[in-house]
Amino acid sequence: MSEQSARIAVGAEPSMLPSIRWDEPPEGPVLALLDQTRLPGEETERVCTDVPALVRAIRELAVRGAPLLGIAGAYGVALAAVRGYDVEDAAEQLAGARPTAVNLGYGVRRARDAYRAALEADADLARAAAAALAEARALHREDAEASARMAAFGLSLLDELLPGGGHRILTHCNTGALVSGGEGTAFAVALSSHRAGRLRRLWVDETRPLLQGARLTAYEAARSGMAYTVLTDNAAGSLFAAGEVDAVLIGADRIAADGSVANKVGSYPLAVLAKYHHVPFVVVAPTTTVDLDTPDGAAIEVEQRPGQEVTELTAPQAAVAGAEKGGGVPVAPLGSQAYNPAFDITPPELVTAVVTERGVLSPVTRDGIAQLCVRSRQGNDELMG
Repeated sequence: MSEQSARIAVGAEPSMLPSIRWDEPPEGPVLALLDQTRLPGEETERVCTDVPALVRAIRELAVRGAPLLGIAGAYGVALAAVRGYDVEDAAEQLAGARPTAVNLGYGVRRARDAYRAALEADADLARAAAAALAEARALHREDAEASARMAAFGLSLLDELLPGGGHRILTHCNTGALVSGGEGTAFAVALSSHRAGRLRRLWVDETRPLLQGARLTAYEAARSGMAYTVLTDNAAGSLFAAGEVDAVLIGADRIAADGSVANKVGSYPLAVLAKYHHVPFVVVAPTTTVDLDTPDGAAIEVEQRPGQEVTELTAPQAAVAGAEKGGGVPVAPLGSQAYNPAFDITPPELVTAVVTERGVLSPVTRDGIAQLCVRSRQGNDELMG
C-alpha cells in the first residue's frame, strides 16, 4: 500500500503536527505529510511510501505552498533512491506535478544532482541514496532558517513603512508553517508583528475556490492567538475604502526575472487595490522562488484547476455533519463551464517590496532581482565553504 493515514483530533496536542517529516519505521522509509485537505477539522498524516503517492498528494493539495513543495520534491527523490526505485523517473514525475511553483523543481534537482554526483564519485547505490537524503534534509533546514530571516526583515520593513505600529495586515491564501520548513513567509512576518505586540488585526482573505485562507491561515492564526478576521475575497475593496488596511503581505509561487510575481489567484486584484489606496503591497518569499530563467510574467505557466471547484461546493475530506464526505453540491447549472486558474500574475510596478532571506528589494526591478540572486549564491557558497 502506497498511502496510509494516522489521525489526531484537533486540540489533542498543544502543537501542530509537522507539515512534513521523514520517518523510518521497520517496514521501510516513508514521507509523512500533514494532510492539508482535512484541516481545520482534523490533523491527519498522509504517509507516502513511493513517488506516485507523493505526486497525488501534491496534485490534491494535501501538501502545498512553494517552499514546502521544494522540500517535498527533494524528499521524494530521496524516497525513490532509498527504496531502490528509478531516481530519474521519480524526478521527472515530481517536477511535473505542479507547473507554476518553481520551488518544486528546485528541490527535485538538488536531491537528484546530489544522487548523481555521488554515483559519479563511485559511490554505491546506498551511499548515493544517503547523499540525496542528506540534501533534502539540508534544504529543509535551510528553509527554516530562511523563514526566520524573512520574518525579521519583514518586521523591520513594516516598522519603517508604518512607524506608528498597530499594524492592520491583509493576507491572501496561506503562507505559514503549513507551507514551510519554518514558520512560513508572509504569515511569519505577521506572526513576528503579533509577538512584538504590534499587530492590531490580521485580515484573512478566504481565498476562493479552495479556501486556503479560511481553512488554513485562520487555523494557524487561531493557534497562535492572533487577532484575525476572515473576509470574502470580494469584500477586500470595502476594507481598503474604509481605511482599514495598512499593508498587504502575500507569498509567491514564482518570481520572474523582471520581478513579476505569480501567486494564488486573487493576488493581482489586491495589488491594484493597494496601489489605488496608497497601501504597501509586499511579497515575502525565499530566493529559491526567484526563477531567472523565466524572463517575465507572460512566460509563467499558470496552472488551471478543475472547473468543479467553482461550479460545486465540496464537503471537506473530514466528515462534516449533514454533508456526505467528499461530496459535491452543484451551485451552477449542469454543464456550466468555469474559468479556474490557480494563480495570477502581479507586475513588478505594483509591488512595493520583495522580502527575502537575503534582504529587502525595493523598488522591484530586473537589475535588483539579478543582484538579489547573486547575493543568494554568494551566501550559499559561504555556507558550503
